Amino acid sequence: QVQLVESGGGWVQPGGSLRLSCLASGRIGSGNVLAWYRQAPGKERELVAQIIGGGSTNYADSVRGRFTITRDNAKNTLYLQMNSLKPEDTALYYCNTFYYGYGGIRYDTWGQGTQVTVSS
Repeated sequence: QVQLVESGGGWVQPGGSLRLSCLASGRIGSGNVLAWYRQAPGKERELVAQIIGGGSTNYADSVRGRFTITRDNAKNTLYLQMNSLKPEDTALYYCNTFYYGYGGIRYDTWGQGTQVTVSS
């Protein structure tokens, strides 16, 4: 059973940077997708960035060019480097991994979330 633990959130001024980390305990299959989601107050959870087994990445339009998702397999850790942060990036950020099992059923594992607040 995989468990995900995020860290690295905090408060930063607009234009600043933060790096989120997500440490995974347990084996993550090669078919798993690793991702960061976020949820702002009163809004639905949204995909921020994801990295697929082969290393290809996808980003939300709102963060493309500012955020970078990477993984360190040796450390079992997923990262999200966030630069040029804006107040609208304020949210609870979640680490996620999922895979599709038999019948196309999606199986998700979520971390507990780490708060990012961007304000002056």
